[in-house]
Amino acid sequence: MLNDLLHLVTTHTNDIVVALEEHILLSLAAILIAAVIAVPLAISLMNHRRAGEVVLQIAGVIQTIPSLAVLGVLIPFVGIGTIPAIIALVLYAIMPIFQNTYAGLTEIDDNLLEAAEAFGFSRRFKLFKIQLPLAMPMILSGLRIAMVMIIGTATLAALIGGGGLGSFIMIGIQTNDNAQLLLGAILSALLALVFSWLIKLIGRLSLKKMGILVAVFFVLLGGYFGGKAFMQPKGQITVAGKLGGEPEILINMYKDLIEADNPRLDVQLKPDFGGTTFIYKAVKSGDVDIYPEFTGTVLQNLIKGKTVSHQPKKAYQDAKEALDKQANLAYLPPMRYQNTYALAVRQSDAKKYNLKTTSDLAKMSPQLTAGFDHDFYELKDSYPGIKKAYQLQFKDVKSMSSSLRYKALANGQIDVTDAYTTDPQLKADKLVTLVDDKNYFPPFQGAPLVRKDILTKYPSVKKSLLRLKDKVTNQDMIDMNYQVTVEHKSADKVARQYLEKHDLLK
Repeated sequence: MLNDLLHLVTTHTNDIVVALEEHILLSLAAILIAAVIAVPLAISLMNHRRAGEVVLQIAGVIQTIPSLAVLGVLIPFVGIGTIPAIIALVLYAIMPIFQNTYAGLTEIDDNLLEAAEAFGFSRRFKLFKIQLPLAMPMILSGLRIAMVMIIGTATLAALIGGGGLGSFIMIGIQTNDNAQLLLGAILSALLALVFSWLIKLIGRLSLKKMGILVAVFFVLLGGYFGGKAFMQPKGQITVAGKLGGEPEILINMYKDLIEADNPRLDVQLKPDFGGTTFIYKAVKSGDVDIYPEFTGTVLQNLIKGKTVSHQPKKAYQDAKEALDKQANLAYLPPMRYQNTYALAVRQSDAKKYNLKTTSDLAKMSPQLTAGFDHDFYELKDSYPGIKKAYQLQFKDVKSMSSSLRYKALANGQIDVTDAYTTDPQLKADKLVTLVDDKNYFPPFQGAPLVRKDILTKYPSVKKSLLRLKDKVTNQDMIDMNYQVTVEHKSADKVARQYLEKHDLLK
């Protein structure tokens, strides 16, 4: 495990630096905004106990709402990416900062305040020379609690394209890659420790110096985000991909092809942008211009009222027409490979029982034990449906986590499992996917889903992406996924190597 972790660090240094930068900026922006809201609010309510208690209750209720639910509520109003992530983090950080500041200010000995009044000190003098200095240990404690909470919760920003270290954690969970999962978790923990230590150091400064430091941070953050927006070139398009190695390979192909035809066009990549729903909404809202989507996913999840044809050409045409009519989006021709469901067995069993098709498996199924992912096992159009279509009668069927099923198959605990036909584990564990000879599973061909205004504004984009039509076989995709997921090679290098090998680049 340690070797895998070190290899990941050395081969993905640039990705790690970018993720750290995104995570730090998200966390800093959230803690500063939350502090600017919570501390003045606590000061204004310290002499109004009933109102203070009401605010405490409201802040407490907000914290009980699951963070994913908060992100989901924000998306229709503020879109996807950094902004909803910061808003959600601020909402979660207000409670500990307000609570500690309010407690610190209201628990000061009344005798001290009465003495200050007896000396004729002004409210301003009492606040800045007596109350805030005495409450400062509690305020700093609230800031440290909020900072740790923010850094941990910020990992969920990866689900909505907010970036950060959560990308490594999400990919690690999805691909059962413990090295990536540990990398994201360890770096998040280290960030929390570092920021906690920095807040402790800041606590030694005077109130005046603290105020100057906060103002400097706001100016720097504003300058960073403002400069980033200002410096964006006019000829820029955004290409995003879902979580995982395969989408990252595809978007790097898109980038190389587009920029090769139009060097003045700057293609910004957003890998690990999130799930299907998030990225589709981002395209419709204009936050993303292009992303690779599968024909079966379009028909099953994105478009209402469409049945899924089991003929690849018909499925693509249906998806294309539906996207055009219902979402005003263009769907360019797909690549050759299919990333659909299949049943997989060990190579040794395929030879032993002469298994080539799912029909062959049906004959031998009473002698074999199957283990399926929970969703595949339960959904009607997955195992229950294919069981009926092929008359499968396994000796035993187990439902298990998707991350465990390949290990169980490799270790001989089960004999059959469900697989996606481009999974890198097929190559890593020397597995055989059986041909779906009755075409039970619908086609899942990857194709570029593009905003129409991009094709109008930059006609060369369509020409560039059409080079991938009918290219990339299943074996090609398995090999590339293996290089990225198992060997931890850079997705951009793997994508470019394929394009150059097949003479797709100018």
